[in-house]
Order: sequence, then structure tokens, then C-alpha cells
Amino acid sequence: MDAREVALQKAYDHAVRWLASLPDRRVPARASVDEIVRALGEELPAGPSPPADVVELMATSCEPGLTAFPSGRFYGFVVGGTEPAALAADWLVSAWDQNCVMRTVSPAYTAVEEIAGAWLLDLLGLPGDSSVGFTTGATMANFTCLAAGRDAVLRRAGWNVARDGLTGGPGVRVVAGESRHMAIDLALRYLGLGRPELVRADGQGRLEPDALRRALTAGDSQDPSPTIVILQAGDIHSGAFDPFAECVGIAREAGAWVHVDGAFGLWAAASPRYAHLTAGSADADSWATDAHKTLNVPYDCGLAIVRDPSALRAAMGEQGDYLIQHEHGDPIDKVPELSRRGRAFTVWAALRSLGRSGVAELVERLCRHASAFAAGIADIDGATVLNDVAFTQVCAEFGGDARTDRVLARLLDDGTAWISGSTWHDTRVMRISVSNWSTTDEDVRRTLDAIRRAAAAD
Repeated sequence: MDAREVALQKAYDHAVRWLASLPDRRVPARASVDEIVRALGEELPAGPSPPADVVELMATSCEPGLTAFPSGRFYGFVVGGTEPAALAADWLVSAWDQNCVMRTVSPAYTAVEEIAGAWLLDLLGLPGDSSVGFTTGATMANFTCLAAGRDAVLRRAGWNVARDGLTGGPGVRVVAGESRHMAIDLALRYLGLGRPELVRADGQGRLEPDALRRALTAGDSQDPSPTIVILQAGDIHSGAFDPFAECVGIAREAGAWVHVDGAFGLWAAASPRYAHLTAGSADADSWATDAHKTLNVPYDCGLAIVRDPSALRAAMGEQGDYLIQHEHGDPIDKVPELSRRGRAFTVWAALRSLGRSGVAELVERLCRHASAFAAGIADIDGATVLNDVAFTQVCAEFGGDARTDRVLARLLDDGTAWISGSTWHDTRVMRISVSNWSTTDEDVRRTLDAIRRAAAAD
């Protein structure tokens, strides 16, 4: 074997050992940043090193500092693991090393992106002629969709933001629920739109339609500002969904562009049992979600979906004399980056492996585990589940902020699972996000046992 093959074999061996360790390993990392730095060495070598030796050093030095994110017992953030077909496809993505921006240059990628995009629209119940862009994650998916929305509402008002920028143009109102995710604010900041006007949400984080109507009817009804309304599929704490049918109708009356942030919750539409949660969302103008969350493909795979392909192309399309542009359009027309990896390959592999029924079963299994967590925690003395467990999120407190934080600290020290804390409605909570395809009933049982031990120590 040449040096490349030896290095790849070494990486494969370490990857297999890492994956085999997940069912039993401690979930939090065992080593600190300083320990990893010392193991790797701080000095840049004076000369070359064999590739296989570099892989060996990285793998052995970094392994103690790895958190078992792919474990079925990681619930700290809304992140999935990596479904087997998607993992294998991702290795091929790196080996193929395609710059996936132009139809003519990489026809294989463009074909896969078009198939995967059509499958996604079908599974999520979205308009079949929508445009699907593959971004780095949900933050950039929201950015991409909101850029299309910003430009579209300004264009309706007679302002060409692509040519003239924002200075001197009409102001754009952005209205969102007070329980929106922070990624929305970040995307709006990138777009020069500032913080959104906030509309009251109920105790579960669902935007209240009457409050939305009052907000949109305030001001000059004869000359309304260009407006974007942002709705949410899956509150980060409760998992709750906005009442889409009513809210979209209200926004339409005001002539607003409607965007849905569905980072993990939009996948409810793929399950006959949970699709009712997204009812009415398909009438929006754009949708953002993350394939590396509920679908469980590797990181770096957000999805920006826009009903009007021309609006997305106007906001994201690139021109260059050296670019080989195709009359039917290119992947470059749908996302911010010029250079990017082949994200659609992993999405296609996951969807092809799971099939329609497999995606539905995955969503339903995650929800079943969340319900099991809620039932188990409710039986712990002093514990209270605070949210209606509508999807994959569970929030609980343990008889006061101080005790909740002690339980969380003991749980991480125990190492059986990773569950992080948060503050919700001014209360410290244990927030469980069930997102990993590999989580089993046994993982849930072991984690609940660890939570009981942590709570019983008081």
C-alpha cells in the first residue's frame, strides 16, 4: 500500500474502535484541553512526517478528549448521531473531493442534490417546485431563507437591494415569537435587519395568533412596511410548534413573507403520527431545517427551502466569467458559499437507506424515548416535568434552582449520559433533547437510573 492507503487504513481502524466503544464508554470527555495540547505537541515539526504516523498521533492523543456525541446517551443539545449509510457516504465525499457548485463540473453531485431535494420536499409535505439549498447548518439555512425573504419584500416595495444595498431603502419589519431560537437573531444580524419585533408566546413557547394580528395591524395600514414573519417548528425547550394555519393566514393578510424555523421539528411532517404538528406550515414562503439533527447525517448539513426558486436565486446566485454556468441552474445559485463539500450525498444516502417508513419510524422512536424520559422523571421525588412533551424535548426541575444544578453536576460527573442545563421561564431546568438514531430503550433506562442516583444524593 502507498502512504495514502496506509493512512486511510489507520483512520479506519481507529474509527471502528471509536464506534465500538460508544455503547459502554463514559459520555463526557476524560481529558482537558491542556492535556490534549501536551499529547499532540505544541511545536510545528521541522520536517515531514509519514501520514499514517500523523493519523495515529491525532487519534490516540485526541480520543480521551472526545465527548461521545454519537452515543445513544448524549442528550445535551439537539444533535443527532450519524446514520450508518450517511457516515459511509461522508467518507466517500472526502475521498471524491468534489467542489459541488456547478452542474457541468460535478454532474454526479448535482444529480444527487436534485433527487435528495425532491425526496425532502415530498417527505416534509412542502411544495414540490420549491428550491432546496444545502448549507452548513440551521443558522445558515435561516440566513439563506431570510435573505431571499428580505430581498423579495424589498423588491415588492420597489427597492433593489442587490444593486443598491439597504442604505436609503424602506425599512423591513421582522416579527417573531418571543421564544424564537437565538439563531434567528444571529441570521437577522448578518442580514443587517437587527433584532425582530417580539410577539407574545404562551407558556410552551407557541406564538399567540391574536398577538401576531395586533402587531401586524399596528402602524400605517395604507402604506405597510415590507414585513417578514418568522414562525417556529419545535421550541428548543418544550418542543412546541406554532399554530401555523392561523398564523400564516394572519401574516398573509398583512402581505408578509412567512418563514418557518424548523431546525429539528420540521421532520415531524415525515411521520403520520406527528404530521399534525406541522399542519399549515406548508403554506409559508420558506423553511429552514437541519439534516444533522433529526435525520442524523454528519455535521455541516443544513437545508434552506424556498417556495419561489427565483427569489432564492436572486438572493444567492453568483456570476463570474470563469464559472461554467448552466441554463438549468446550478447548486451555486442556492447557498452562500462558492466552495463547499457534497452535503447532499449524505442526505441522499440516509434517505435511500431509511426509506419513507424508516424516516417516520425514526421520528416516532425519538418521540417515544422523550415520553419515556418524562414518565420516568415524573416519578422521582421532588422532580417536575415542566413542558407538554409534544415532540422530542423534555424540561424538568428538581425542587429549586440549586438542587437542579446539583443534580446536573452529579449526572455529568457520573458519566453515564450527557444532559445539559438551561434556564426556562426564569427556572433552572434539566433539558433533555432526544435526537440520536442509535438511542435504545436500554439507553433510556440507564440514563434514568443515573438521574435517580443524582437526585437521591440530596
